[in-house]
Amino acid sequence: MTDQEIENEIQAKGLTAPSVTTELIESEIAKEIYSHIEGTNVTVAVLVMRSGYSVVGHSACVSDANFDAELGKKIARQHAIDQCWALFGFRLASQLQEK
Repeated sequence: MTDQEIENEIQAKGLTAPSVTTELIESEIAKEIYSHIEGTNVTVAVLVMRSGYSVVGHSACVSDANFDAELGKKIARQHAIDQCWALFGFRLASQLQEK
């Protein structure tokens, strides 16, 4: 299930309490940097948030014959996004506790 499919189900069920959304995470990304590590099948994605904090994701394939730069970027970016859920969840929980 994709992040967007989960978000759609949350909306369909009327679960309206404050939560982290795909749109929130995407709106916080100020810059994206990608790098293919020369001589490897590794791609690194760095998502720089508006706060200046950076989140790193990576991808690698088992066989060099399967390496695809664009696919590597997509997978590395998704791995970075996956880390954002916990970070933004912690931030939201802290904000709610302060109220």
